[in-house]
Amino acid sequence: MRTKTDTWASTAAVGAVVIALCYGFARYAYGPFVPRFSETFGLTTLGVGVLGGLSTAGYGVGLLLAPRTSARSARGTVLVAAAAATLGLGLMALAPHVAVFGAGIAVAGAGAGLVSPGVAQLIGETVGTRTRDRAQTWANTGTGLGLAASAFTPLLAFGWPVIWAAFAALGVAVTSLAWRALPRSAGPEDVPAPAGPVRGMGPLLANSVLIGVTSAPYWTFSTSRLAETGLGPVAATWCWATIGVAGLLGGLAGRAAGRAGLRTVNLATWTLAAAGIALLALPHPGVAVALLSSALFGVTYMALTGLCILWAARLVPDRPARGITWSFAGLGVGQTVASPLAGAAAAGLGSAAVFGVAALVALTAWSQLHPRLGPP
Repeated sequence: MRTKTDTWASTAAVGAVVIALCYGFARYAYGPFVPRFSETFGLTTLGVGVLGGLSTAGYGVGLLLAPRTSARSARGTVLVAAAAATLGLGLMALAPHVAVFGAGIAVAGAGAGLVSPGVAQLIGETVGTRTRDRAQTWANTGTGLGLAASAFTPLLAFGWPVIWAAFAALGVAVTSLAWRALPRSAGPEDVPAPAGPVRGMGPLLANSVLIGVTSAPYWTFSTSRLAETGLGPVAATWCWATIGVAGLLGGLAGRAAGRAGLRTVNLATWTLAAAGIALLALPHPGVAVALLSSALFGVTYMALTGLCILWAARLVPDRPARGITWSFAGLGVGQTVASPLAGAAAAGLGSAAVFGVAALVALTAWSQLHPRLGPP
């Protein structure tokens, strides 16, 4: 019998820092630098979408590996995730041409795929039941922490390769911190792994795919969309920082779900998410509306992914990494498909139409009012 601890805050904090590296820097910092990458490598709108898809493809590979590696060592999985993110950032910084750059994006994406199941499994093994939901949702807000920390880097006078090299150096420090501070556990309880698909996984997968489909245009094209509406790079940077800062509030989703119920909180969050995405479909949103859109997107994205972690952990309580891998795989599939499609649609119809359609698609989450389509 392994011993669990109620010092959940330290485990959640270190997990959040590693997630900040893997998501905030290694995956989503790509968006604000799209204009610079396009200039350096001569990328078209479709090319930008394809590179975004490579990130998600690497993410999918990491997710495929995560259940097996987390079962052997959740702590080791988190460390490998941090190392992969660091390596990917380094490859991008040193890339002499777009092929190496794309490889770096894929490797960094693999780190993001590994990290959430690994952190969730480690929390499940080392944190007591009473505080586990809070630890899971607060650790998940590391993405917002990373976005907030990296938001203003596009305004620096250094070229993007120097900034990416600094990200890689930060990755080395984070990996070292995780090595020293993450708790060790005896591994998961000796419970037989469920064979085949997990009962009740279908609605969670649909919910996760929907997150991926509706968030991909925002992550990849929101900065370009703001530029189209006449907002400068400083305003776009403040919007990106707002996504990160507001995302930290997503950690409250765990406590809210405990009080109001998972389905109620999930549907309320989806409604706010649709509103935030729709604001970028306006012809001239202005700075105030753009900041509101960023805040709504940030808090709802972190809350929705955190709620997916709780949903998955309830379906597979003894091996949360397995359920979370399925969930985040659905999210990755949605983003992989939607990113290049959004790029092609933006080229043909304009980015405003893309954000309008994404907002309408987000409202289909209300189908979860049907008992068989919602969370348990």
